[in-house]
Amino acid sequence: MFLLVASYYFYMNWEPVYALLLLASTVITYLASLGIDKYENRKKTILAISIVANLSILFFFKYFNWAADNITTLMSVAGVSIHIPEFKVLLPVGISFYTFQALGYSIDVYYKSVKVEKDFFTYALFVSFFPQLVAGPIERSTNLLQQFHLKHKFNGEMAIKGVTLMLWGYFLKLVIADNLAPLVNSVYNHLDTQVSGGSALMASIFFCFQLYGDFAGYSFIAIGSAAVMGYKLMDNFRRPYFFSVSVQDFWKRNHISLTTWFMDYVYYPLVGSSTSQKWWCFCIFFTFFLSGFWHGANWTYVISFSIFGIYLVVCILKEKRQKKFEKKYKLKKKEWWLWLNRIVTFFLVMLALVFFRANTVSDGFTVIQRIFTDLNGALVFLNNKRILFFLFMLFVIEYAIEYKKTSLAERHFLSFYTISSIALAYIIMLFGNFGRNEFIYFQF
Repeated sequence: MFLLVASYYFYMNWEPVYALLLLASTVITYLASLGIDKYENRKKTILAISIVANLSILFFFKYFNWAADNITTLMSVAGVSIHIPEFKVLLPVGISFYTFQALGYSIDVYYKSVKVEKDFFTYALFVSFFPQLVAGPIERSTNLLQQFHLKHKFNGEMAIKGVTLMLWGYFLKLVIADNLAPLVNSVYNHLDTQVSGGSALMASIFFCFQLYGDFAGYSFIAIGSAAVMGYKLMDNFRRPYFFSVSVQDFWKRNHISLTTWFMDYVYYPLVGSSTSQKWWCFCIFFTFFLSGFWHGANWTYVISFSIFGIYLVVCILKEKRQKKFEKKYKLKKKEWWLWLNRIVTFFLVMLALVFFRANTVSDGFTVIQRIFTDLNGALVFLNNKRILFFLFMLFVIEYAIEYKKTSLAERHFLSFYTISSIALAYIIMLFGNFGRNEFIYFQF
């Protein structure tokens, strides 16, 4: 009960009245899950009502005005003049996250992946748990909900690990993301001027790490703060930008909670038992197309994730040929081949994320056009030695984590985490950008 009150207090510090939406989503999915569990012959109808009700709330607050604008524009092109009233409402923070978390629970109950939760307050805490409430990870009932039934005593080792994870998150956010943001904004917010292709390229590269530092930073803070209290949240990032060897691998490492949510609740149900490769390709593209809509009411997000969908379709189509090619020349064991794949993957991801960052679709095409036609101006960004040092530091730390050969943290637990925490805290205090910079994913 204390955690539940704390979670609602935490959320209400932003906009108190919108806690009612959080409560509404909780009540709808709670009652629906009880109905699904009790009425076997009507459970499909009950689940459909729950999904429609929750997505209707999400649509109204997040997409209604955007859809109205697009319909008005489309009708005007057809020569029909209509007026759809605009509703001036704030986008509730974290609505996409807690809506999907609640719906995931209802679907799990439907498929009997988890037992129905009879205690309303325990379930309400699962939906509103404050560390991951506003920007994930999007937790599963099979992991987090069960933990609220356990008695938690203070665990010193877990608390120290949690504090270190939080500091790592603050490093990613305050030192990496917030120091890169002004450089990225100086290009993407001034494309009407003569921004060179080299500057556009470097800004796009830097945005990849800004986005990673910003969003992964939040996830590590969330996971760390939960760990301090004795709760284990799922991993959401596993070093996606330096070590992904394909776009498929990238999405196994990046925003894992959302990727697995869409795969489990959209892609696999769509594919069913089909063995048609064409159907698989359509389903993967459609899944990422929907993921673009999840991110926000803007065509830039839809285009960005549609590009990722196209990449993954290509991955599916070339998978067998690539495996034969790598086996024939024994390329999988060669380090240079891995790094070549990582570089190509990073470049492909960067191109897709151009639209994710662009203010408009036309801005996205402008950046792409300039990258491929004019590479002057990159040295202006490369002269920023502090930023390059931070990125090099990020690479060294993630390389050490990716390829650690010994369990140093386990053998020298206290000293390892204490030294790490002190070092991170010092760097954050010295180089952190402590301006008012909200997390990027708060808008989703």
